[in-house]
Amino acid sequence: MENYIIRLSSLTLVNIKNVKKGTIVMPSAKNKNSKSCSADILGVYGQNGSGKTAIVDSLYFLQHIITGQELDQDIIDYIDVNASTAELSADFNIFLNDICFEVEYHITFSKSETGINIKREYLTCATNKDNERTNKNIFMDYTDDDNDPVFKPQKRLDELTGKNKELKLDLLVAKKIAKKSNCSYIFGESSREIFFNNINDEFKIYSFIINQLFIFGIRNLFVIRNTHSGMITANFALPMAFRIENDKTGIKGDFAVPLMKPVILNSKRKELLYKIVEQINTVLYTIIPGMKIEINNYGKQALDSGDEGWKIELMSARNNQKPIPIRMESEGIIKIISILNALIQAFGNPSVCLVIDELDAGIFEYLLGEILEILSKSAKGQLIFTSHNLRALEKLNKELVVFTTTNENNRYISLSNAKVSGNLRDFYYRGIMLGGQKEELYDETNKYEINYAFRKAW
Repeated sequence: MENYIIRLSSLTLVNIKNVKKGTIVMPSAKNKNSKSCSADILGVYGQNGSGKTAIVDSLYFLQHIITGQELDQDIIDYIDVNASTAELSADFNIFLNDICFEVEYHITFSKSETGINIKREYLTCATNKDNERTNKNIFMDYTDDDNDPVFKPQKRLDELTGKNKELKLDLLVAKKIAKKSNCSYIFGESSREIFFNNINDEFKIYSFIINQLFIFGIRNLFVIRNTHSGMITANFALPMAFRIENDKTGIKGDFAVPLMKPVILNSKRKELLYKIVEQINTVLYTIIPGMKIEINNYGKQALDSGDEGWKIELMSARNNQKPIPIRMESEGIIKIISILNALIQAFGNPSVCLVIDELDAGIFEYLLGEILEILSKSAKGQLIFTSHNLRALEKLNKELVVFTTTNENNRYISLSNAKVSGNLRDFYYRGIMLGGQKEELYDETNKYEINYAFRKAW
């Protein structure tokens, strides 16, 4: 079952930050064109504090959950102060040969005296083959109530365990471990071992779905938050989001290289850095004309463990000029380098979903528009980004952009009555000043009041 493609189709937030309720839908899902493996780009625009970053943060936490990690207690700060629970719901399309599995993963967080925990999580699935679609039914429903069965519905539980009493006991133990570890039951390590290794024919397809969502979180979902850019702004480190294929598997993560001093790497990490830089250089010189990254190898130096290491520093080389340390480049160039490998993955792999907060930060607006135009026409994967720079609205059609509203119960909308190929930037400005949309787009500010407030404060 390796010939598959998985794509995020929508995301719904409830009581997260200042979003009482809001849903974004990927363009391919709107157009019923998910299987085409064409570009699937969604930009999120709106005024400050209107819910853009909430999308990025939600996908970051979702990634931790579906990879079985312990629940990040920081989530408690993201739940609406007037609410005791919050919800995330992510819809996916998983394509296997000529079948599309329409899957929804829903999770409910609950505040408690000890922090934050998972109150409920469930998975639903519908199959679509030859334009015949089954009803979407819940196939795994977990709650943290000890009085409930391991999970519902009972029919799915019986399909998994059969008459194996020992397996039923293992599932109960996995539930207790998930509660103690404060992680997802469906995606927790103890549960996954049972779902993946003890597969009856009746449960085989559901095991496949859980496995693909887990792999999506591990290998294909990149979430680049503002903390990523913060390390660059502080001139502390260059964190390169990367994925490198290695035989049938791949390596994915953030490779952080100190900016202020050389770094000592072991043999394995040195070789990995060379591969990342090689891939970045393939594209970098076209974005920053004539520029490439060089690795200055100062030779062998012992690691703290006593093992053999190499002292390495990243350098910037342009044309025939003498290389300079990468830290001497502008913040915008370092930002491009930090995300370039991930952009390459989203360009070529239809299952990759790259999420970037404030993509425009430090990047020249004309270059930003050119990159987005290229990706929208030629990429295969998915890109979700937030931005304040409106240049992208001149390059992307209305299907590829959502806007935040002042209505916390309907945070995200597409603009209505906009021409598909028109200048969306001008249309957005008209919507702010004159209205005419389903929701108000801008919480009005008064320049005279701002002027008076400045004078009064002075």
